Amino acid sequence: MAEIRWNPMTEDWVMIASHRQNRPQMPRDWCPFCPGSGRVPDDYDVYCYDNDFPALSATPPEPDDVATGLFAVAPAYGKCEVILYSPEHRRTVPELGDEHMVKLMDLWRERFACLRQDPLVRYVFIFENRGDAVGVTMPHPHGQIYAYPFLPKKMELELGAQSRSRRETGDCLFCRILADERGDGRRIIDENEHFVLYLPFWSEYPYGVQIMARRHVGSLCELTEEEAASLAILIRDAAGMLDALFHIRFPYMMCMHNAPVNQNPADWPDLEVKQGQPDFHFHIEFFPPMRSADKIKYNASSETGVWAHCNTTAPEAVAVELRDALARFRAEGPGYRDSVK
Repeated sequence: MAEIRWNPMTEDWVMIASHRQNRPQMPRDWCPFCPGSGRVPDDYDVYCYDNDFPALSATPPEPDDVATGLFAVAPAYGKCEVILYSPEHRRTVPELGDEHMVKLMDLWRERFACLRQDPLVRYVFIFENRGDAVGVTMPHPHGQIYAYPFLPKKMELELGAQSRSRRETGDCLFCRILADERGDGRRIIDENEHFVLYLPFWSEYPYGVQIMARRHVGSLCELTEEEAASLAILIRDAAGMLDALFHIRFPYMMCMHNAPVNQNPADWPDLEVKQGQPDFHFHIEFFPPMRSADKIKYNASSETGVWAHCNTTAPEAVAVELRDALARFRAEGPGYRDSVK
Protein backbone atom coordinates (compact mmCIF):
# COMPACT_ATOMS: atom_id res chain seq x y z
CA MET A 1 0.00 0.00 0.00
CA ALA A 2 1.33 3.43 -0.99
CA GLU A 3 -1.00 6.43 -1.08
CA ILE A 4 -1.71 9.71 0.67
CA ARG A 5 -4.81 10.21 2.81
CA TRP A 6 -6.51 13.46 3.81
CA ASN A 7 -6.95 14.26 7.50
CA PRO A 8 -10.01 16.55 7.63
CA MET A 9 -9.36 17.54 11.27
CA THR A 10 -5.97 19.12 10.56
CA GLU A 11 -6.54 19.66 6.82
CA ASP A 12 -3.31 17.90 6.01
CA TRP A 13 -2.18 14.91 3.96
CA VAL A 14 -0.70 11.77 5.56
CA MET A 15 1.53 9.39 3.63
CA ILE A 16 0.53 5.73 3.98
CA ALA A 17 3.47 3.52 3.01
CA SER A 18 2.96 0.09 4.51
CA HIS A 19 5.54 -1.43 2.13
CA ARG A 20 8.27 0.38 4.11
CA GLN A 21 7.43 -1.80 7.12
CA ASN A 22 9.08 -4.72 5.32
CA ARG A 23 12.44 -3.04 4.81
CA PRO A 24 15.17 -5.62 5.45
CA GLN A 25 17.64 -5.29 8.32
CA MET A 26 21.05 -4.64 6.79
CA PRO A 27 23.83 -7.13 7.62
CA ARG A 28 26.40 -5.68 10.00
CA ASP A 29 29.27 -6.39 7.62
CA TRP A 30 27.67 -4.90 4.49
CA CYS A 31 26.41 -1.43 3.56
CA PRO A 32 24.81 -0.54 0.22
CA PHE A 33 26.23 3.00 0.47
CA CYS A 34 29.88 1.91 0.78
CA PRO A 35 32.12 1.63 -2.30
CA GLY A 36 32.41 -1.98 -3.36
CA SER A 37 28.78 -2.79 -2.53
CA GLY A 38 27.78 -2.79 -6.18
CA ARG A 39 25.05 -0.23 -5.42
CA VAL A 40 27.13 2.96 -5.58
CA PRO A 41 30.19 4.09 -7.58
CA ASP A 42 33.51 2.74 -6.36
CA ASP A 43 34.80 6.31 -6.24
CA TYR A 44 32.65 9.21 -5.09
CA ASP A 45 32.70 12.16 -2.70
CA VAL A 46 28.96 12.85 -2.48
CA TYR A 47 26.25 10.96 -4.32
CA CYS A 48 22.49 10.99 -4.96
CA TYR A 49 20.86 7.56 -4.53
CA ASP A 50 17.22 6.74 -5.24
CA ASN A 51 15.54 5.47 -2.07
CA ASP A 52 15.00 1.70 -2.30
CA PHE A 53 11.79 1.94 -0.23
CA PRO A 54 10.25 5.30 -1.16
CA ALA A 55 7.11 6.67 0.44
CA LEU A 56 6.53 8.64 -2.79
CA SER A 57 7.06 7.52 -6.37
CA ALA A 58 6.95 8.93 -9.90
CA THR A 59 4.82 5.89 -10.84
CA PRO A 60 2.61 5.37 -7.76
CA PRO A 61 0.01 2.59 -7.65
CA GLU A 62 -3.68 3.41 -7.65
CA PRO A 63 -4.89 4.14 -4.09
CA ASP A 64 -6.88 1.48 -2.28
CA ASP A 65 -10.65 1.68 -2.67
CA VAL A 66 -11.25 3.15 0.78
CA ALA A 67 -12.34 6.73 0.03
CA THR A 68 -15.72 8.10 1.11
CA GLY A 69 -17.34 11.48 0.79
CA LEU A 70 -15.32 12.69 3.78
CA PHE A 71 -12.20 10.51 3.55
CA ALA A 72 -10.12 11.36 0.48
CA VAL A 73 -7.17 9.47 -0.96
CA ALA A 74 -4.69 10.33 -3.70
CA PRO A 75 -1.73 8.64 -5.39
CA ALA A 76 1.55 8.89 -3.46
CA TYR A 77 3.23 10.81 -6.26
CA GLY A 78 6.65 12.36 -5.77
CA LYS A 79 10.27 11.42 -5.24
CA CYS A 80 12.40 10.20 -2.33
CA GLU A 81 16.17 10.46 -2.67
CA VAL A 82 19.08 9.63 -0.38
CA ILE A 83 22.05 12.01 -0.36
CA LEU A 84 25.28 10.25 0.59
CA TYR A 85 27.67 12.60 2.36
CA SER A 86 30.85 10.53 2.16
CA PRO A 87 32.12 7.11 1.04
CA GLU A 88 33.46 6.55 4.57
CA HIS A 89 30.97 4.51 6.58
CA ARG A 90 31.43 6.23 9.96
CA ARG A 91 32.37 9.77 8.92
CA THR A 92 29.80 12.37 9.96
CA VAL A 93 29.11 15.98 8.97
CA PRO A 94 31.36 17.57 11.64
CA GLU A 95 34.28 15.54 10.25
CA LEU A 96 33.95 16.80 6.67
CA GLY A 97 36.38 19.40 5.37
CA ASP A 98 35.39 22.75 3.87
CA GLU A 99 35.74 21.61 0.24
CA HIS A 100 33.77 18.45 0.92
CA MET A 101 30.95 20.42 2.52
CA VAL A 102 30.82 22.70 -0.53
CA LYS A 103 30.45 19.62 -2.76
CA LEU A 104 27.59 18.46 -0.57
CA MET A 105 25.95 21.88 -0.79
CA ASP A 106 26.33 21.83 -4.58
CA LEU A 107 24.54 18.47 -4.71
CA TRP A 108 21.70 19.71 -2.48
CA ARG A 109 21.24 22.73 -4.74
CA GLU A 110 21.41 20.63 -7.89
CA ARG A 111 18.75 18.22 -6.67
CA PHE A 112 16.47 21.00 -5.42
CA ALA A 113 16.68 22.71 -8.83
CA CYS A 114 15.91 19.45 -10.61
CA LEU A 115 13.03 18.28 -8.42
CA ARG A 116 11.20 21.60 -8.48
CA GLN A 117 10.93 21.34 -12.26
CA ASP A 118 8.25 18.67 -11.89
CA PRO A 119 4.94 20.60 -12.12
CA LEU A 120 3.20 18.08 -9.83
CA VAL A 121 5.63 18.71 -6.97
CA ARG A 122 4.56 21.33 -4.43
CA TYR A 123 7.37 21.15 -1.89
CA VAL A 124 10.99 19.93 -1.90
CA PHE A 125 12.20 19.03 1.58
CA ILE A 126 15.92 18.49 2.29
CA PHE A 127 16.66 16.95 5.66
CA GLU A 128 18.97 14.76 7.74
CA ASN A 129 18.12 12.36 10.55
CA ARG A 130 21.13 11.53 12.69
CA GLY A 131 21.44 9.05 15.56
CA ASP A 132 19.59 6.15 17.14
CA ALA A 133 17.45 8.53 19.21
CA VAL A 134 15.67 9.72 16.06
CA GLY A 135 15.27 6.20 14.64
CA VAL A 136 18.23 6.01 12.27
CA THR A 137 19.19 2.41 11.46
CA MET A 138 21.81 3.15 8.77
CA PRO A 139 24.98 4.70 10.26
CA HIS A 140 26.52 5.59 6.87
CA PRO A 141 26.45 9.43 6.67
CA HIS A 142 23.45 10.49 4.63
CA GLY A 143 20.47 12.76 4.39
CA GLN A 144 17.31 12.64 2.34
CA ILE A 145 15.14 14.70 0.00
CA TYR A 146 11.37 14.30 -0.34
CA ALA A 147 9.48 15.93 -3.20
CA TYR A 148 5.84 16.12 -2.07
CA PRO A 149 2.72 16.52 -4.24
CA PHE A 150 1.24 18.73 -1.50
CA LEU A 151 2.34 21.57 0.75
CA PRO A 152 3.06 20.13 4.25
CA LYS A 153 1.10 21.72 7.08
CA LYS A 154 4.04 23.39 8.83
CA MET A 155 5.13 25.06 5.61
CA GLU A 156 1.54 26.15 4.99
CA LEU A 157 1.52 27.75 8.45
CA GLU A 158 4.86 29.50 7.89
CA LEU A 159 3.74 30.80 4.51
CA GLY A 160 0.46 31.98 6.01
CA ALA A 161 2.32 33.88 8.75
CA GLN A 162 4.58 35.42 6.12
CA SER A 163 1.53 36.46 4.10
CA ARG A 164 -0.06 38.17 7.10
CA SER A 165 3.18 39.96 7.91
CA ARG A 166 3.43 41.32 4.39
CA ARG A 167 -0.19 42.46 4.47
CA GLU A 168 -0.09 44.05 7.92
CA THR A 169 3.43 45.52 8.07
CA GLY A 170 4.77 45.40 4.52
CA ASP A 171 7.83 43.50 5.78
CA CYS A 172 9.09 39.93 5.68
CA LEU A 173 8.30 38.10 8.92
CA PHE A 174 11.64 36.27 8.91
CA CYS A 175 13.61 39.47 8.32
CA ARG A 176 11.79 40.96 11.32
CA ILE A 177 12.63 37.91 13.46
CA LEU A 178 16.29 38.10 12.48
CA ALA A 179 16.44 41.84 13.20
CA ASP A 180 14.96 41.31 16.67
CA GLU A 181 17.33 38.41 17.44
CA ARG A 182 20.40 40.35 16.31
CA GLY A 183 19.20 43.46 18.12
CA ASP A 184 18.87 41.53 21.38
CA GLY A 185 22.01 39.47 20.82
CA ARG A 186 21.67 37.12 23.78
CA ARG A 187 20.55 34.14 21.70
CA ILE A 188 22.96 34.70 18.80
CA ILE A 189 25.54 31.90 18.73
CA ASP A 190 27.52 32.79 15.63
CA GLU A 191 27.20 34.68 12.37
CA ASN A 192 29.17 35.28 9.23
CA GLU A 193 28.65 37.71 6.39
CA HIS A 194 25.72 35.74 5.00
CA PHE A 195 24.07 33.62 7.74
CA VAL A 196 23.18 33.73 11.44
CA LEU A 197 23.21 30.74 13.81
CA TYR A 198 20.92 31.38 16.79
CA LEU A 199 18.66 29.78 19.38
CA PRO A 200 15.17 31.18 18.75
CA PHE A 201 13.29 33.20 21.36
CA TRP A 202 10.57 30.49 21.33
CA SER A 203 12.84 27.45 21.02
CA GLU A 204 10.83 24.24 21.59
CA TYR A 205 13.94 22.11 22.21
CA PRO A 206 16.77 22.98 24.62
CA TYR A 207 19.31 22.93 21.79
CA GLY A 208 16.99 23.62 18.85
CA VAL A 209 19.16 26.06 16.93
CA GLN A 210 18.30 27.66 13.60
CA ILE A 211 20.30 29.10 10.72
CA MET A 212 18.80 31.99 8.80
CA ALA A 213 19.98 33.81 5.69
CA ARG A 214 20.84 37.45 6.31
CA ARG A 215 19.84 38.34 2.76
CA HIS A 216 16.19 37.83 1.83
CA VAL A 217 16.35 34.71 -0.34
CA GLY A 218 13.70 32.03 -0.78
CA SER A 219 15.70 28.92 -1.56
CA LEU A 220 19.13 27.36 -1.96
CA CYS A 221 19.04 28.10 -5.68
CA GLU A 222 18.98 31.85 -5.03
CA LEU A 223 22.24 31.79 -3.07
CA THR A 224 25.44 33.06 -4.64
CA GLU A 225 28.39 30.66 -4.73
CA GLU A 226 29.96 32.55 -1.84
CA GLU A 227 26.77 32.38 0.22
CA ALA A 228 26.32 28.67 -0.50
CA ALA A 229 29.90 27.91 0.59
CA SER A 230 29.52 29.87 3.84
CA LEU A 231 26.25 28.07 4.58
CA ALA A 232 27.82 24.66 3.99
CA ILE A 233 30.59 25.37 6.50
CA LEU A 234 28.18 26.83 9.07
CA ILE A 235 25.99 23.71 8.87
CA ARG A 236 29.09 21.61 9.56
CA ASP A 237 30.09 23.81 12.47
CA ALA A 238 26.58 23.78 13.95
CA ALA A 239 26.57 19.96 13.94
CA GLY A 240 30.05 19.94 15.45
CA MET A 241 28.94 22.38 18.12
CA LEU A 242 26.23 19.95 19.22
CA ASP A 243 28.77 17.12 19.36
CA ALA A 244 31.08 19.27 21.45
CA LEU A 245 28.41 19.92 24.08
CA PHE A 246 28.87 16.52 25.76
CA HIS A 247 31.53 14.93 23.52
CA ILE A 248 29.02 12.51 22.03
CA ARG A 249 27.68 12.11 18.51
CA PHE A 250 24.67 14.30 19.20
CA PRO A 251 21.46 13.10 17.49
CA TYR A 252 19.42 15.63 15.57
CA MET A 253 16.97 16.26 12.77
CA MET A 254 18.13 18.99 10.38
CA CYS A 255 15.32 20.48 8.31
CA MET A 256 15.84 22.95 5.45
CA HIS A 257 12.93 25.30 4.82
CA ASN A 258 13.02 26.43 1.20
CA ALA A 259 10.21 28.28 -0.52
CA PRO A 260 7.35 26.10 -1.78
CA VAL A 261 7.33 25.42 -5.52
CA ASN A 262 4.70 25.31 -8.25
CA GLN A 263 2.20 27.28 -6.19
CA ASN A 264 -0.85 29.05 -7.57
CA PRO A 265 -0.45 32.83 -7.07
CA ALA A 266 -4.18 33.05 -6.31
CA ASP A 267 -3.62 30.95 -3.17
CA TRP A 268 -1.25 33.57 -1.72
CA PRO A 269 -2.62 36.98 -2.79
CA ASP A 270 -0.46 38.88 -0.28
CA LEU A 271 2.79 37.38 -1.56
CA GLU A 272 4.72 37.84 -4.76
CA VAL A 273 4.83 34.50 -6.59
CA LYS A 274 7.46 34.10 -9.30
CA GLN A 275 7.44 30.94 -11.39
CA GLY A 276 5.41 29.18 -8.71
CA GLN A 277 7.75 30.14 -5.84
CA PRO A 278 6.13 32.44 -3.24
CA ASP A 279 7.97 35.17 -1.38
CA PHE A 280 9.69 33.32 1.48
CA HIS A 281 12.89 33.43 3.55
CA PHE A 282 15.25 30.45 3.56
CA HIS A 283 16.19 29.02 6.95
CA ILE A 284 17.23 25.75 8.60
CA GLU A 285 15.81 24.27 11.79
CA PHE A 286 17.59 21.72 13.99
CA PHE A 287 15.62 19.46 16.29
CA PRO A 288 18.11 17.78 18.68
CA PRO A 289 16.18 15.46 21.04
CA MET A 290 18.70 15.46 23.92
CA ARG A 291 18.29 17.71 26.97
CA SER A 292 21.53 16.49 28.56
CA ALA A 293 24.26 13.96 27.82
CA ASP A 294 22.09 11.05 28.92
CA LYS A 295 18.51 12.33 28.90
CA ILE A 296 16.15 12.57 25.93
CA LYS A 297 13.62 15.37 25.63
CA TYR A 298 10.56 13.31 24.76
CA ASN A 299 7.54 14.83 23.08
CA ALA A 300 4.75 13.79 25.42
CA SER A 301 0.99 14.44 25.38
CA SER A 302 1.11 18.24 25.41
CA GLU A 303 3.57 18.43 22.53
CA THR A 304 2.15 15.57 20.47
CA GLY A 305 -1.56 15.82 21.23
CA VAL A 306 -2.14 19.56 20.92
CA TRP A 307 1.26 20.90 19.69
CA ALA A 308 1.72 22.84 22.95
CA HIS A 309 5.46 22.64 23.49
CA CYS A 310 7.29 23.08 26.78
CA ASN A 311 11.01 23.84 26.94
CA THR A 312 12.49 23.33 30.41
CA THR A 313 15.52 25.53 29.70
CA ALA A 314 15.97 29.27 29.16
CA PRO A 315 17.22 29.94 25.60
CA GLU A 316 19.37 32.86 26.80
CA ALA A 317 21.31 30.61 29.19
CA VAL A 318 21.60 27.73 26.72
CA ALA A 319 22.94 30.09 24.05
CA VAL A 320 25.97 30.75 26.29
CA GLU A 321 26.53 26.99 26.56
CA LEU A 322 26.29 26.63 22.79
CA ARG A 323 28.73 29.46 22.09
CA ASP A 324 31.27 27.75 24.34
CA ALA A 325 30.68 24.41 22.58
CA LEU A 326 31.14 25.99 19.15
CA ALA A 327 34.43 27.56 20.25
CA ARG A 328 35.63 24.16 21.52
CA PHE A 329 34.71 22.43 18.27
CA ARG A 330 36.54 24.99 16.15
CA ALA A 331 39.57 24.95 18.44
CA GLU A 332 39.90 21.14 18.31
CA GLY A 333 40.02 21.06 14.51
CA PRO A 334 41.45 17.76 13.23
CA GLY A 335 41.42 16.36 16.77
CA TYR A 336 37.62 16.31 16.72
CA ARG A 337 37.35 12.65 15.73
CA ASP A 338 39.25 11.46 18.81
CA SER A 339 37.29 13.63 21.24
CA VAL A 340 33.80 12.24 20.51
CA LYS A 341 32.48 8.91 21.73
